Amino acid sequence: MIKRELIGKIIIQENIDTLNENKIPKTFVINVPDPYRSYYSRFTEINKPISIIFVTKTPNSFEKILRVTKKINEQNDLNLTGAKCEVSINSRKLNGIRIKGINRYSEIEQIQQYYKDEGIEFSKSEKFTDTEALIRINRFFDIEELSKGIYKSLVENDVYYVEVPKYMKWDEFRTFTFEIKNNMVDKNYDIAKGIFYINGGITEILRIVKPKAKIDLLKVIQQKYIDRF
Repeated sequence: MIKRELIGKIIIQENIDTLNENKIPKTFVINVPDPYRSYYSRFTEINKPISIIFVTKTPNSFEKILRVTKKINEQNDLNLTGAKCEVSINSRKLNGIRIKGINRYSEIEQIQQYYKDEGIEFSKSEKFTDTEALIRINRFFDIEELSKGIYKSLVENDVYYVEVPKYMKWDEFRTFTFEIKNNMVDKNYDIAKGIFYINGGITEILRIVKPKAKIDLLKVIQQKYIDRF
């Protein structure tokens, strides 16, 4: 099996909340829920954040986020993953740093302080709950090819990617997803769209989250999108 490290982007739609404690006072921090929770009743009860976004005053380059995160990890014996992200809520666009690898909510304030000490400026605090948002995340992908055009994440459990041959606008993707899921026997998976940068070009992908997904199921989902092009 071929293993690769790629740069790319994922676009997800989630209902998000703001954190009102365990953060630097008067700063804007978003909690992105575990995608499993929308589809499964059996999930961990450990108080561990899955994905946290520090909303920043201005955009920070992907390079800067990677450099700062690497320095924080080395100096504090952490294993954080930082990514550049943009959060769209209706017509608003927020800039942020998406962080994974935080073990407890109580650790967020200290980690935020590490980023602040490196010159990251945070936006002023806001409050909302269960608010629909579109999140665009620029990040690295460590993957293993299971079959032609089908991959498994090497760093995230139960995360898979399949290639599709055509770009979909978000509204198209939502429409296709609604139609496809309504005609699937197994609807218990989470799906998002994105891209890999490969060989100087863009490859369109779908990200599928499903515990122990079989290749046959991944191929069925892939083919159903292809059939709609």
